[in-house]
Amino acid sequence: MRFLHTMVRVTDIDQSLDFYCNKLGLREIRRKEVPQGRYTLVFLAAPGQEDVAKIELTYNWDKEPYGEGRNFGHLAFEVEDIYGTCERLMASGVTINRPPRDGYMAFVRSPDNVSVELLQKGGPKAPAEPWASMPNTGKW
Repeated sequence: MRFLHTMVRVTDIDQSLDFYCNKLGLREIRRKEVPQGRYTLVFLAAPGQEDVAKIELTYNWDKEPYGEGRNFGHLAFEVEDIYGTCERLMASGVTINRPPRDGYMAFVRSPDNVSVELLQKGGPKAPAEPWASMPNTGKW
């Protein structure tokens, strides 16, 4: 058995691609338009990991409510610098819902409220401000 992908339904493909690609840094590796089914599939992967784990964004052309997606759980990504990653995300307008107070773990949410966990590669960094005293914001 081999892991293929995780599917996430999105309500606005452009807004979702901005979040996952421009802000998180994933790359679009494949797109499939299915007019007869009225949906678009966009496959994303972390740079250099195009043949490993993928995320499939499913955009249904006919609108329907999906709820908050909390029953899905979350996506998790290992990052080289948790503080630098969170700074870059905040600068691009992403809310850090659970700041990396411990120097190891943070959570943000996609435009469709999918929780995204960010984990520091190799182990925690020393606690640092402003993260160490930053409160949680909203849900994560």
